[in-house]
Amino acid sequence: MKIPDLKIPELLRRKPDFGLPRLLKVGDAADCSALHATGFAHSWSASEFEALLSDPACLSVGVDAKWGLAGYLMSRVASDEAEVLTVVVAPALRRFGCAQRLLLDHLSRLAARGVAMVFLEVDAENEAALSLYRRNGFEEVGRRKAYYARADGARADALVMRRNLG
Repeated sequence: MKIPDLKIPELLRRKPDFGLPRLLKVGDAADCSALHATGFAHSWSASEFEALLSDPACLSVGVDAKWGLAGYLMSRVASDEAEVLTVVVAPALRRFGCAQRLLLDHLSRLAARGVAMVFLEVDAENEAALSLYRRNGFEEVGRRKAYYARADGARADALVMRRNLG
């Protein structure tokens, strides 16, 4: 999958076109891995995504653009709780509502499965993600010191957030 590197002026001339959320399949693993590498210093391999996508406890929802997978959100369900495992949107589509669409669809699917509480960890310095989660009812319930490893070897705190779906 070739993820386009669109520049901001090009994006301002046309609204990004991404589809409705769909359930991801094992066949999406390579695209998930490629997209994950655009958002994380330590990305997951295609085989790791294959394992997640074949796990019945995992819910994986993605959206497509004309060029392929544009973003996705994955969670793991245990009883009446779920943990968001990862969220990533192609750099060219960030700040255009793709993550919002994924999150709302995902939360709806979790609620339909009987999930009452959703947890996630987010880099304490990721303002865009924090804004998205707070806007959608997630509240900070904890902090994990030095949880994330950055590409330069530095460590970053993770905020633990929770949202009640009940």
